[in-house]
Amino acid sequence: MDRKSFEPIEPFRIKMVEALKKTSRSEREQYLREAGFNLFNIRAEDVYVDLLTDSGTGAMSDRQWAGMMMGDESYAGGRNFLHFEETVRRITGFRNVIPTHQGRVAENLLFTNFMKPGQTVPNNSHFDTTRANVESKGGIALDLLRDEAADTQYVTDFKGDMDPDKLRRLISELGPEKIPLGMLTVTNNSAGGQPVSMDNIETVSEILHAEGIPFFLDACRFAENAWFIKERDPRYASWSVPDIARKMFSYADGCTMSAKKDAIVNIGGFIALNDDAWAATLKNNLIMIEGFPTYGGLAGRDLEAVAIGLQEGMDADYLAYRTGQTRALAGLLEEFGVPVVKPAGGHAVFVDAGRFLPHIPSSEFPAQALAAELYIEGGIRGVEVGSLMFGRTDGEGQFVPAANELLRLAIPRRVYTWLHLKFVAEAFLRIAERKDSIRGLKILEEPPHLRHFSARMATLA
Repeated sequence: MDRKSFEPIEPFRIKMVEALKKTSRSEREQYLREAGFNLFNIRAEDVYVDLLTDSGTGAMSDRQWAGMMMGDESYAGGRNFLHFEETVRRITGFRNVIPTHQGRVAENLLFTNFMKPGQTVPNNSHFDTTRANVESKGGIALDLLRDEAADTQYVTDFKGDMDPDKLRRLISELGPEKIPLGMLTVTNNSAGGQPVSMDNIETVSEILHAEGIPFFLDACRFAENAWFIKERDPRYASWSVPDIARKMFSYADGCTMSAKKDAIVNIGGFIALNDDAWAATLKNNLIMIEGFPTYGGLAGRDLEAVAIGLQEGMDADYLAYRTGQTRALAGLLEEFGVPVVKPAGGHAVFVDAGRFLPHIPSSEFPAQALAAELYIEGGIRGVEVGSLMFGRTDGEGQFVPAANELLRLAIPRRVYTWLHLKFVAEAFLRIAERKDSIRGLKILEEPPHLRHFSARMATLA
């Protein structure tokens, strides 16, 4: 079958446009040097196609914008919170719904209140802010992904699953009292945006609950995960996405969510859970750092946009288009000889920079070097998910690299057309012709946590 038949068509029409600024190659080289070769330091107006993140960068719908015009900005008990609360309860089944201004605050509240220093939080794969929130409070963030999933070319339907045997061994070695809670990230961002199977969610739930350990979902991309279950597990082919999502949540005691992903909004998040005592503790602390529990650091109009976006994010036509965009871009890159994580995930294409630039060792950050080259070539911004983000120095001063050196091309929701993504692929084609000349990077300065956000670098001679 001709590849063009897989090119996704947008299930919407465009009502408003934003002009994009074109820059010259010499200008981009200058901007990159001034930014210390860190794409986070580049001004957004100097980026042509921005694939840095899919968090808070989506385009809201006419219904969301209309809902925002009816924002109730009452300090307590506003009607937008009630709509938001009802929507989250209906989707997740959790009794207590606590809004926050974004997902990392939900994580911060959870680990500040219910994790002690020295305790271990198991996950299939922690993403950057989750790991930082655990580790900055003295905890240990442990990834329990299946070994074969570390192979970027290994293909299986649910590559984001946690390894149940690793979880059982961890509980046996540490004892349940050393594990305040367990998590699953759906979809598994750090592992390439890979989905988690319903069977794995159920199994992890059973293992944790048998030991009295609470189980939480990091639910940023729960709708995309539910769509993959519908597509790839024949038992759920006839189920609706909301019904699959509700079943996913039924195995957990609660969830954290950055609504900036699958709720398709620019700001917002929440914790939802069943335990009333935990909820009371969280709400009391929320008041001190975010605001009253019926607004949680958000305007009423933002809560309304989240409530509507959560429903739109589960639309089957939208999800088919959304995952189709990712799959089509991954396929085109492969045609051009650019190695990507297989199979294509939900929200992003992950380029295997370690394979693409084998002459650059992990200690010289090949994925960051490729991100810099992509910006120079086409004004395209991606993000490194490799040793800059996850590498570390051990107790003996030895460099410990990340499992893989990946460049993530995160696709904002309802923002770019297929022609934009073809432009991205064609930039990689031109880079491939000179890839052997690309040099690694060295760090000039870095913070103690989340260094990829603000580190400054330089090219190696």
